[in-house]
Amino acid sequence: MSRPPLRLVRAASALVAAAAIGLGLLMLLRQQAGLGIERVVIGTIPATVYRPEGGGPAPVVVVAHGFAGSQPLMAPFATTFARNGLVAITFDFPGHGRNPRPLPGDVTPEGGATRALVDETLRVLAVARGLGDGRVALLGHSMASDIVIRAAQQAPDVGATIAVSMFSRTATATSPRNLLVIAGEWEGRLKAEALRVVGLASAPQPPQPGVTYGDPVLGTARRAAVSPGVEHIGVLFSPHSMDEAQGWLDAAFARPARAARALDHRGPWIVLLLSGIVLLAWPLSRLLPVVADAPAGAGLPGRRLWPLLVGPAVLTPLILRVVPTHVLPVLVADYVAAHFALYGLLTAGGLLLVRARPAGAAPAPLRRAALAGAVLAATLYAVLGLGGVVDAWVASLAPSPGRVPIILAMLAGTLPYFLADEWLTRGAGGARWAYPASKLAFLLSLALAVALDPGRLFFLVVIVPAVLVLFLIYGVLGTWAYRRTGHPAVGGLTNAIAFAWALGVTFPLLAA
Repeated sequence: MSRPPLRLVRAASALVAAAAIGLGLLMLLRQQAGLGIERVVIGTIPATVYRPEGGGPAPVVVVAHGFAGSQPLMAPFATTFARNGLVAITFDFPGHGRNPRPLPGDVTPEGGATRALVDETLRVLAVARGLGDGRVALLGHSMASDIVIRAAQQAPDVGATIAVSMFSRTATATSPRNLLVIAGEWEGRLKAEALRVVGLASAPQPPQPGVTYGDPVLGTARRAAVSPGVEHIGVLFSPHSMDEAQGWLDAAFARPARAARALDHRGPWIVLLLSGIVLLAWPLSRLLPVVADAPAGAGLPGRRLWPLLVGPAVLTPLILRVVPTHVLPVLVADYVAAHFALYGLLTAGGLLLVRARPAGAAPAPLRRAALAGAVLAATLYAVLGLGGVVDAWVASLAPSPGRVPIILAMLAGTLPYFLADEWLTRGAGGARWAYPASKLAFLLSLALAVALDPGRLFFLVVIVPAVLVLFLIYGVLGTWAYRRTGHPAVGGLTNAIAFAWALGVTFPLLAA
């Protein structure tokens, strides 16, 4: 049986992609159906209030994001609370999301950034008291788990505190009131920390997940919950996390139990929407111009490829361990930019040493105008298409004016990396596994950097899942662009710009 013509397969793919995009958007909008969602500004703090349409006065939950996070990441909790009759308010911390103010103070001492973040949470809490019936609760993820615990300890009227992926040593057996700790199943150390904190109240009994100790009426309740099959970001989209949080608030505020809670299930629909946009790029890639008549690239077989994968991965963190990299007013972004840049330069140097071009092959003629057009089209699709969806449903990607220099500085690092990496992993006769192997080597290189300097670079651990997802998505887009255009520079330049944009607007902006 003969295969259908490729053009028909592309047309069918376009239809499937369009259906996935439409269904994904429809189901995401359904998560917010029946809610009143209002954008507000508290001083300089961008915030969003979620409430059930037509609902009366109710307790208000202040929802705080973690390091390098922003309001969209916390929307699943906010919509769950609102759909179950509560009022919720999310906001962007200084240096994060759409907040125009940089994060003041040092990020490590309690008297610096931590105090500033607690004060900011208390400002939002003061407004929250006037949005409902006067009863308030706090929820924070990761970095903000410590912030909301400290804020609750300073605000005795906070009826419940929920710490997701908790980083905090300030909680005691009785403070703050009614503490729920949620961790993902794949957050080993944080699961242990959740049980440790709950164990302060359960002693002499060993703490068990899913068991409530103490009395919510007295404010002494403690509980550790583990959301199955998720990690540090997935825990924010887990229906189990939503269910535990809503149940905790219902108990703390003595609200009637519901037969079934309305939970936010946006996670799979976000995946479907993004998958549709990525799939649509395949038939659309046929609209790109041909840049080179013969496929360009190193085309290295495995035995010649391995040294160029291992060398930069090991040398980059070792060299940067002794080289000052703190030059940008953005936490750890300067190191990431330097890591990208040095890694790319070492890769390019290795390519020159091995003269990575098939024997006897002449350089493929390059059509510069076609290259510029292809890069422009691919970049617009990556930044506006994919980036627009991420900005609306996952994390803020719209840059403030103060972020533009940071994006350009990041671009100085991502350009040499992605141009060298694309050339290394593309080309006729090259190893099929070259691209995933090169990305794995880079992630392992970052892991080695953290191991060499955990005090300064620990926050890199938080962004590794996001970098992995970006590698997967842009790797697919780059592959399709390469097959059409015939030149690695299209994917290299597009990926460099997209990564610089995403990382430049994500890392917390620090005060000078």
